[in-house]
Amino acid sequence: QVQLVESGGGLVQAGGSLGLSCAASGNIIRINYMGWHRQAPGKQRELVATITRGGRTNYADSVKGRFTISRDNAKNTVYLQMNNLKPEDTAVYYCAVTTGWSADFGSWGQGTQVTVSS
Repeated sequence: QVQLVESGGGLVQAGGSLGLSCAASGNIIRINYMGWHRQAPGKQRELVATITRGGRTNYADSVKGRFTISRDNAKNTVYLQMNNLKPEDTAVYYCAVTTGWSADFGSWGQGTQVTVSS
């Protein structure tokens, strides 16, 4: 079992920046992928970015060039730096991890609200 605690988020004007962080605890040795997802009101949850233990990253097209995911394996923490934010980035952002050989994100944080005003 992995526990995830997110921090960061808040309210920012369009064009601004915010940073999120997510610290993992528990059975951390089994963590493989770490990622960020988001869910806007009335919409399905979507994958924002992922990063492997080795640092390979993947981004949703909608955030490429604006968001950066990074990871500190020593601190068991994943970060999401969000620049040039747009109102459509408004959502609850969730940290999640895969463990072992599973391709599914089986452990999730509680979510943190990001609101971008126009």
